[in-house]
Amino acid sequence: MGCGCLFGLLAALSPRLALILVWLFTDLVDRAWAGVIVPLLGLIFFPLATLMYVLAYRPSAGVSGVGWVLVAVGFAIDLSSTGALARSRRG
Repeated sequence: MGCGCLFGLLAALSPRLALILVWLFTDLVDRAWAGVIVPLLGLIFFPLATLMYVLAYRPSAGVSGVGWVLVAVGFAIDLSSTGALARSRRG
């Protein structure tokens, strides 16, 4: 299994941990955002969408095409997991 497969599995199981590892060991988060506030809020509220944005971002072009689809899918998964958590708390 390649490194990409292991990272994909980690991102699927724990997007927050994957985003923290990307932030600590690469410059991808710093390339995507100049400050710390937006990625930190993304880490807290929408970790998978933030991770997809960081991975899809290109310095010369930003995010385009399929990258936006990946960000939207990550956002939808974040929303659905938040909704499932709220539903389970209600009983």
